[in-house]
Amino acid sequence: MKKLNLFLIIAFLLIGSGPLVAQSNTDLTGPWVLDVKTDMGSGTPTFDLKQDAEGKITGTYEGQLGETELKGSIKDETFHIEFSVQGNLVQYDGKVDNGVISGKVEIGTAATGTFTGKRKEQ
Repeated sequence: MKKLNLFLIIAFLLIGSGPLVAQSNTDLTGPWVLDVKTDMGSGTPTFDLKQDAEGKITGTYEGQLGETELKGSIKDETFHIEFSVQGNLVQYDGKVDNGVISGKVEIGTAATGTFTGKRKEQ
């Protein structure tokens, strides 16, 4: 009986801890290439991102609008990135799914659109 109880306790601990291991936070750190489509046109900007343990994002944007520093945050698989360029606040709101980022972009009041992105091959 003691062996059965010990077995059940160990099995419960192993099975019960499974979801804790699977719920790791998504890390966006590294270079990304995006495909952006807006009502003003399209482009392929890059992000070089760094994410800390609390989900704060910093990095750089480089694309048709120029090059600038960015900031943002991520919680679970949902993120927000923003930066100012040419007098416009640019905002990317999206999700991460299987290593691909996608969502909506707003370029001030000038344009709105969608984006997808993947890690840049090095």
